[in-house]
Amino acid sequence: MAGDILQEAAIALGQDWDLRLPDMLSEEVILKLLADRIVTILERGPETFFQLMYRLDISEKKLNAVLRDDDVAAKIARLIYDRQIQKIQSRLANRKTSESDDPELKW
Repeated sequence: MAGDILQEAAIALGQDWDLRLPDMLSEEVILKLLADRIVTILERGPETFFQLMYRLDISEKKLNAVLRDDDVAAKIARLIYDRQIQKIQSRLANRKTSESDDPELKW
């Protein structure tokens, strides 16, 4: 299950962030590639970056906290990765709930 979530997160992040993912995936590899991409986006200007954070529903409080720290790109990558995992887990939980509902109520 954890491997499936990692794979799903990698695919989503790869598409959303235009990442070239290797065949052998790990959380560390994904975070490194994502951090590199964040640096590129930040170099272009903060407007695009903040639009992306808003669209991803990254907490402004959490984002402001990491913007003051060292190694900002890695910490932002972690926020994005964790948010993606949270979305996947929520989707899976809701899918299980809807599958167990009364079949007569399904359209």
